Amino acid sequence: MRKLFLLLGVLLGIAAFRSMDGEQAWIRINYLGYRPEGTKVAVWAGKTDEPPGAVFQVVDAATGKVVYENAVGKDFGTYGPFIQTYRLDFSGVRKPGSYYLKTGTLQSPEFRIADNVYDGTADFCLRYMRQQRSGYNPFLKDSCHTHDGYTMYGPMPDSTHIDVSGGWHDASDYLQYVPTSANATYHLLAAFRDFPNVFGDKHQANGLEGANRQADVLDEARWGLDWLLKMHPKDDWMFNQLADDRDHSGLRIPKLDSAYGKGYERPVYFASGKPQGLFKHKNRTTGVASTAGKFSSAFALGFQVLRRRDPDYADNLWQRAQTAYTLGLQKPGVCQTAPGRSPYFYEEDNYVDDMELAAVEMYNAARVQGYKAADYLNSAYAYGLIEPETPWFGADTARHYQWYPFINIGHFEVAKRLPDARRQHIIGFYRSGIEKIWQKAQRNAFYRGIPFIWCSNNLTTSFAIQCYWYRKLTGDNRYLALEQACFDWLFGCNPWGTSFVYGLPAGADTPADPHSAFTYLKKYPIDGGLVDGPVYGKIYKSLIGIELKEPDEYAEFQSDLVVYHDDFGDYSTNEPTMDGTASLIYLLASKEGETAVTATIAPPAKAKVVKKVVKGKKKASSRKATVRKKSTSRKKPAARASSGKSKKKRRR
Repeated sequence: MRKLFLLLGVLLGIAAFRSMDGEQAWIRINYLGYRPEGTKVAVWAGKTDEPPGAVFQVVDAATGKVVYENAVGKDFGTYGPFIQTYRLDFSGVRKPGSYYLKTGTLQSPEFRIADNVYDGTADFCLRYMRQQRSGYNPFLKDSCHTHDGYTMYGPMPDSTHIDVSGGWHDASDYLQYVPTSANATYHLLAAFRDFPNVFGDKHQANGLEGANRQADVLDEARWGLDWLLKMHPKDDWMFNQLADDRDHSGLRIPKLDSAYGKGYERPVYFASGKPQGLFKHKNRTTGVASTAGKFSSAFALGFQVLRRRDPDYADNLWQRAQTAYTLGLQKPGVCQTAPGRSPYFYEEDNYVDDMELAAVEMYNAARVQGYKAADYLNSAYAYGLIEPETPWFGADTARHYQWYPFINIGHFEVAKRLPDARRQHIIGFYRSGIEKIWQKAQRNAFYRGIPFIWCSNNLTTSFAIQCYWYRKLTGDNRYLALEQACFDWLFGCNPWGTSFVYGLPAGADTPADPHSAFTYLKKYPIDGGLVDGPVYGKIYKSLIGIELKEPDEYAEFQSDLVVYHDDFGDYSTNEPTMDGTASLIYLLASKEGETAVTATIAPPAKAKVVKKVVKGKKKASSRKATVRKKSTSRKKPAARASSGKSKKKRRR
C-alpha cells in the first residue's frame, strides 16, 4: 500500500515539480499558510545548475490568474543536498485566498492566505498531550502505571512505595521527568495566561470529550500540576524522575509496562543533589536548583492562573512554590536525569535560568496577594546577569538537553516587570542571543542558524518564541523574517518539504511513521505530536541501534550536513516529545492570538517588487500538496487538522 501511495504521488507531482529539462527543483512553503499582513517567504531549492529565472509568480489557485510577480533575488548557494537556493518573498500578497507559486513550469503546493490560517492549531496539538497521559489515559480509555512507584536515593529506605501515578509520558517511551514535565506545564499555563481566547472547551478534566467550563489547555496544565505536587510531597522531599531507560527493552502499550523487576512498579529517583545511576553509567548532578526552580515557577504561575477558580488548590501550589524555591537556594547546582543501562541522559548544565524564572514568578504571585516582593524581583535580575544568553545560541553543537529549557523564559518575565534601565539591560540579552543566530542564519536561504542536534525542532520552537517575546517587549521588527522562517521550517519550508507535526495540517506531507509504540504496534494516530527533527549527519551515523524499517522516501534530500527520516527506526529525528509539543502549543497560540499588523521586514528579507499585478494568463493546473487522506473530524477549517494516520504519498 505504501508503494502505491508513493507511485501515485510521483505521477501526480512529476509535471509540477520538475523543470522542463528534467532536472529537479522544488519550492518549499509553509503548509499551514500565511497571514495577510505577515511575512511570506518560500524557498526555491534545486539540484540543477539551471537558475529558476529572474522572477517568480503568485497564481490564484481558483482562477489560474497571476496576481503578483517579484524578483527571485540572489542565489544563496548550496545547502544540504541542493546546489542552489533562493528566497521567494511574496509578502506583498495580502488578499485572502488559495495560491501557489510558479517559476517557469515549476510550481509549489497550494497554500492559503487568511487571518484564520492558524486557528485551532494549538487545540489540535493538545490531542497529543492528552494521549501522553499516565495514570488514566483518555485516548486509550484505560489506566496505566497505577502502581508507581518505589523510591531510590531518598532519605527513606530504597524501594519504599510512594504514590506518584499521573503526569505525562516524556516521549514515545514511558519515562517521566520533572524537568520536562514542569517546563511543559509552565508553557501550557503561560499559553492560557497570554492567549485565553484561543482555546476551546471540548474536554473534561479527565481528558474525555465533554465541556467542563474550563479551557482544555487548563485541564491539561492541571494534569501536569497534579503530578508535580506528588513529586514534591513534603517541604524537604523532591523527586526528579520516574522510571529509567530500562523502559527501552521492548515495545508495549503503557498498561503492560513491567520492565523493572518489581511487578508494575517503577523506580522514583529522589533529588539528592548528588550523582546517580543504578548501573554502570552515572550522571554529573551537583545540586537540585535546576529542578527546584522549574517546580517553583510552574507552581507559582499555577497559583496565579487558578487562584480564583480553585482557591484551596491554588494555596497548595503557592506553598509548594515557596518550599521548592527554598530547596533551590539551599542546594544550588544542576539535577540531571539518571541513566540506566545506556549512557544517554538529560545532561542539563545550567540552573540560574530556572531560578531566575522561579524568582520572578514568586514575585508575581506575591504581588497578586498584596505582599511586598521586591526582593524576589531583585534576585531574579541578579540570576539573569549570571547567564545573559542561553549558551547554545551561536554554538554548533551541545550535549543532549545540555542547556534546558532551550530559551531563558525568565528574561521575558523580568523585563516585563522592570521599569528602569535594568529592563533594557535584560532585553539586550535577548537581542544579543538572537543576533548570534541571525549572523549564521542569513547565510542560507532557509535562514537556519540553529544547530542540528537532538530535538532541533524543540530548539527551533523555543527560539521562535524568544524572537516573538523580543518583538513584543520592544516593538522592534528587525528579526521578524528570522522568526517567521523558524515557524515556516516546522511546517514545510525545509529541505524535505514536510511538516514536522503529526497530522497538521491535513492533506499535507506530515510524519506517518514516527518512532512511537502507539503507531507501530496499534496504528493509533498521534495527532499534534512534534517530532524531534533533523540532526547532523555525523550525529546520526554515531548513534546506537538505529535501523530504518522501510526505504527512505527522503533519500534525495539527505546530506552529510543534515538528515531526517520519517521512519519508526530513527529515534533521533522522528520521535515526538511531550515538552516540545507543549512549547509548540504556546507558539501556535501566539500565532492565533496575535493581531495582524503590518510587518517591517529587515534586509535581506525585503525583496524588490518587479510587477505587482499581471493580467490573467492561461489557467495553471492546481496541484494538491500530497495524496494524504483528508480528515473528516470536526475542526476549525483554518487548522485543516487530521484526526487519523494515512500512509505516504510522495515523492515531490
